[in-house]
Amino acid sequence: MQKEKAKERIILGIDPGTIVLGYGVIKEVGKKITLETLGVVKMGHLDDHGLKLQRIFKKTLALIEEYKPDCVALEAPFYGKNIQVMLKLGRAQGVAMAAALSQDIPIFEYAPRKIKQSVTGNGSASKEQVAAMLQSLLGFKETPEFLDATDGLAVAVCHSFQQNTTTGSKSYSTWSAFIKDNQDRIR
Repeated sequence: MQKEKAKERIILGIDPGTIVLGYGVIKEVGKKITLETLGVVKMGHLDDHGLKLQRIFKKTLALIEEYKPDCVALEAPFYGKNIQVMLKLGRAQGVAMAAALSQDIPIFEYAPRKIKQSVTGNGSASKEQVAAMLQSLLGFKETPEFLDATDGLAVAVCHSFQQNTTTGSKSYSTWSAFIKDNQDRIR
C-alpha cells in the first residue's frame, strides 16, 4: 500500500496598509508549515492615494505570479476611531482582494483579534509577541525591519490553523498541552 502524499498548499497573507503593507507566504504540507518569504511594501513616499492603490495591486499580482498561492488571507479590521483612515484601509484591502480575485484565487478575511488569538493564544497580544511566536514557530532568526511583515505572515499562519482545525476540535488550557499534542507542527 502506497503512502498518500501530504496535501500541499501555498498561502499568501496580507496586512493591508497605505503607508506600509506587510505580507508573508507559507507552504503547508499536511499540518507542517514552513516560511517561504515575508516582507513589506513601503508607500510613505507616495503622496497620491491612487498611486498607493496601484502599487498595492501590482505588488499583490507580482507576489501571486512568483509564489502561486492557493489562497490569499487578509487582515480586515472591522472598526476604527477615524473614519477616513478606515476608508483608506478598506480601499487598500479591496485592491489587494481584487488582485487575487482577478487571478481566480480565493480570499479569506480575518479580524486582527482572531489572528492574534490563533497565533499566540491571546487576542490582545502585541505585535512584538506575534512576531516572537512566529519566529519560534517557523524557525527564522532575523527580526524583520517592520512588524508589518510579521503581521502579514500571521494572517497566513492564522488561515493555515483555521483550515487545519476540524469541527469539534480540541481546546487547550496550556501551551505545554498544545505542544504535546502538536509535535508535528514544531520545528
